[in-house]
Amino acid sequence: MRRSNLFVTSSKETEADTHCKSAELAVQAGLVHNYGSGTFGFSNLGQKVLDNIESVIRDEMDEIGQEVKMNILQTSELWKKSGRWKNFEGEEFFNFTNRDDKDFTIAATHEEASVELTRKYIRSYRDLDLTVYQIGRKFRDDHARNGLLRAKEFVMKDAYSFHKDEEGLREKYREFLKAYRTIFDKLGLEYSVVAADNGSMGGSRSHEFMAEAEIGSDTYLKCDNCEFGTKNLDTENCSNCGSELREVNGIEIGHCFKLGTRYSEAMGLTFDTEEGGTEEVIMASYGIGVSRLISAIIEQNHDQNGITWNEEVSAFTVSVIAARHEDEVKEKTEEIYQELQKQGAEVLLYDGQRSTGEQFKDSDLLGVNRKVIVGSNFLENKKIEIESRSGEKKEVEAGEVVEEMA
Repeated sequence: MRRSNLFVTSSKETEADTHCKSAELAVQAGLVHNYGSGTFGFSNLGQKVLDNIESVIRDEMDEIGQEVKMNILQTSELWKKSGRWKNFEGEEFFNFTNRDDKDFTIAATHEEASVELTRKYIRSYRDLDLTVYQIGRKFRDDHARNGLLRAKEFVMKDAYSFHKDEEGLREKYREFLKAYRTIFDKLGLEYSVVAADNGSMGGSRSHEFMAEAEIGSDTYLKCDNCEFGTKNLDTENCSNCGSELREVNGIEIGHCFKLGTRYSEAMGLTFDTEEGGTEEVIMASYGIGVSRLISAIIEQNHDQNGITWNEEVSAFTVSVIAARHEDEVKEKTEEIYQELQKQGAEVLLYDGQRSTGEQFKDSDLLGVNRKVIVGSNFLENKKIEIESRSGEKKEVEAGEVVEEMA
């Protein structure tokens, strides 16, 4: 991608209502556009980052479930079956009455919808276990704050598993906990796994994945030697390794719920047993705040120059910069750009519309991991400079750049 064509506007300025570093940098790097009141759009750069995060999630989810797409616009009848319509009516859900005087909600979660989606498929014990997931937009009338961390419209991955017995539930639940660890490790996040309250979701047990951050709205105790965390602030030492716990603020990035028969009992989701009887399906649900992850990653991965994505997340793995205006430099820069693209790299070419210093600053702000710099060294001795986001520099022969970047 040529920087002059990239649909993104980076800026040193920030918006008056950004009260945290992640919101500030997301705006300065041009990842998002704030439409106001907790609603955001994504530039091409922001969409690339979002796509990369979703790709990491899909790689793990496809190993343990099947992707589906459920309805965003849901009738009140669906929620009345589970008994949750009365609980949420007029609170954080967007509810409305249409021209036919029927009540609807714009979905914030899909437990009820997942039951209805799978009802015709689940007939007997032979149809279980079953796991489905989706990635899409959800809506909550939350108090908007801290950019993507608390938004009224957001992207979420939610999954639902259906089981014939507790053993199947336990096995799938362990699979999800493992998959979540893999996902958050790949995304470069430091996190704790915290036993939590199921709250209005119902069920018996849940685990939150918490990323430490100063602006996190949750307070918990964290072990610095393992992933253990707890919201019991009276606890002093880690139950896993015995280390002293530290009180921190955190961002909830994932949550796994054992729902049991909370929804299947209320909504009549049953299966025929091997013995010829009928039993209620046992369920669990699993969420990841996808767009929220952008903020969590930035909170933990930035410096004075901008964002420091890892390569799983970054929209571009390398920027190619012409640091001189001579034709020979421009031609070599274009050649390297084309060669790297042929090798499948995500390349951002700075094609001369800014000063060299501005190009460097822009590349760092956007979080590009490495720079290939064609400048004075190339003119003098045919050397190309490669600089990492951390500032480490290396000179290579002009013909060895592609090999070095592989």
